[in-house]
Amino acid sequence: MPGKYKLKYFAFRGRGELARLTFAAAGEEYEDFRLPYLGEEWYKIKPSTPFGTFPVLEVDGREIAGSYPIAGYIAREHGLMGKTGWEYTQIDMLADHSRDIYDPLMLVFFCKDEVEKAAMLKRFNERTLPRLLEGFQNILCANKNGEAYLVGDKVSLADIAFIHVMDWVDQHVPEALDKYPHLKALRERVEALPNIAAWIEKRPKTDL
Repeated sequence: MPGKYKLKYFAFRGRGELARLTFAAAGEEYEDFRLPYLGEEWYKIKPSTPFGTFPVLEVDGREIAGSYPIAGYIAREHGLMGKTGWEYTQIDMLADHSRDIYDPLMLVFFCKDEVEKAAMLKRFNERTLPRLLEGFQNILCANKNGEAYLVGDKVSLADIAFIHVMDWVDQHVPEALDKYPHLKALRERVEALPNIAAWIEKRPKTDL
């Protein structure tokens, strides 16, 4: 019901965007509560959060902390975690491995040393990213020859997490999917879904 969910995060995409995309895919209304990054209001709220971090999802007065637990909860509540136990586990696995793409890029983004940042990005581009994209594409191609979704026959949290992290990859390695045509087509399919396309179009434009 409207007002049931309140997502608390900073005023940019960051770690809160996975939940926002999942809400969009589900067609679920929620309160998108945003704060200035590390502003005075955040430090007032911080002690009351479960772990002193954002994002936090409030559900009927109870709270869940953490980007992937929040997205997983939303996905389970709205049929975005597959139809069987096996599909559920595959989706969970892929969503978890998408973090292996996202987390190194967060370290790159916040690194202040330009030489170290360049070295980190080089390692990511040459080692980490190809290994992970190859794994994602192999799993995609094993499902209906790569013409459907990562798992099953409908969009799931796995696909949502994938387009979420690729948004970050674009900022550093915009040509990343050129060697992975099935993943590139998957991204286009998912981002063209009406609810997700509408959210991408209307969401606030931020650098992070």
